[in-house]
Amino acid sequence: MTENQQLQETVITGKTAKEIIKKHVLISMGVGAVPIPFVDVAAITATQLSMISKLAAHHNVQFSNDLGKSIIVSLVGGAGSKALVMASIGSFIKFIPVVGTAVGAVTFPAIAGATTYAIGQVFDKHFAGGGTMLDLKASDMKTYFAEELDKGKEFAGKVKKTVTKPFTSKSESLTEEGKEETI
Repeated sequence: MTENQQLQETVITGKTAKEIIKKHVLISMGVGAVPIPFVDVAAITATQLSMISKLAAHHNVQFSNDLGKSIIVSLVGGAGSKALVMASIGSFIKFIPVVGTAVGAVTFPAIAGATTYAIGQVFDKHFAGGGTMLDLKASDMKTYFAEELDKGKEFAGKVKKTVTKPFTSKSESLTEEGKEETI
């Protein structure tokens, strides 16, 4: 793809694929903190479908909502069964009064963000390589999804640290010399 074509695609969608994925990871993490079990999962799935739709538009690929749902389930269920179990536990634990809600609100956003990141990377790579919604096979993307899920965990951890940073007390942000540390 020439530089001019890349510029035209960016102008069409207004954002790069990386920006689209990052935005939806942040939304997924926010929705993951919703204290209502299984409502969070539905909202995260909707966010992931929105991301896939925008990635498809970015790469000039036709989007299908039903096919998108099917591929998400195949990726997370087949290629990332560990992620599926963690997501189910993260949402289900919110049923436990007080403690479950607190634990779920801390752990589930990271799982949601990592999964959304990995799904975004899979679709971006597939679409960038000329693929369509019809020819994406989750089984072929199993290894790549697992690699990107690990990267997504790192990314979600960085986001979590960035978000909690403004809420730390001033004394925690001081260096040993007593000067405020800048980031």
